[in-house]
Amino acid sequence: MNIQAALDYAQSEIKNNESQIDARYLVSFVVKKNFTWLKTWSDKNLTELQISQLKKLIGRRNDGEPIAYLTGEKDFWTLTLKTNSSTLIPRAETELLVEQALEFLKKRQVANVLDLGTGTGAIGLAIASERKKDNIFACDFELKAVELAQQNAKENRISNIKIFQSDWFSNLENNHFELIVSNPPYVIENDPHLEQGDLVFEPNSALVAKENGLADIKAIIRQAPQYLSDGGALMIEHGYEQGKQVRELFELSGFVQIKTIRDLLGLERVTSGVLPC
Repeated sequence: MNIQAALDYAQSEIKNNESQIDARYLVSFVVKKNFTWLKTWSDKNLTELQISQLKKLIGRRNDGEPIAYLTGEKDFWTLTLKTNSSTLIPRAETELLVEQALEFLKKRQVANVLDLGTGTGAIGLAIASERKKDNIFACDFELKAVELAQQNAKENRISNIKIFQSDWFSNLENNHFELIVSNPPYVIENDPHLEQGDLVFEPNSALVAKENGLADIKAIIRQAPQYLSDGGALMIEHGYEQGKQVRELFELSGFVQIKTIRDLLGLERVTSGVLPC
């Protein structure tokens, strides 16, 4: 079986609407080559071991296991990040939060930035990669997530970030930040989507929040002013139906210039506010 035959086989066997994309990722992973190599050397043959591995991965994919867990990595922003089942898989829509953060930081030569609930480190590392003079801090409650984010920082050669364990703000001292960003849990308990797709395999602790999905968002918005410099901003990713409630929470905590940004599908996705000077 050569590369092209392997791609055709995988696409025919994978039972979902993204079989062509999934096939490319799995064949690329098995032969340890990028997509360009697959296209250029489509007549190269796989070994028997590689064919066996591909068949097992296809079976696991058909059981619903996410590609990012099968291959152990996921592209985010300009980075390739290691992934595992201890934390969420970075998603394309979260790049909107990175974009908004970078836009806010444009007028600041140097800034202290905090990424709360960093998971794989995606948001903090993306900002750090673009803002090399900034001091980026990233924390997560789960030790395994902290270790994974630290590994991702090392593998992407990003040194201007400090990654540590903290339950939101609990392990912060008297640090003050020009910007705090977070993609916290915001899914409602017993949401039927939790039984579908990739979410079945991802940790509930990183997805689900009490109080109709708003418990962690409330905690972050309530405490953030203590850790923000005057004129500093808080930016939070949230569910597409939570925008109005999140804006009200920002207002109750004294933020101004409150706004919600929509994602590429037109859904309310990121809300930000500024601490008055």
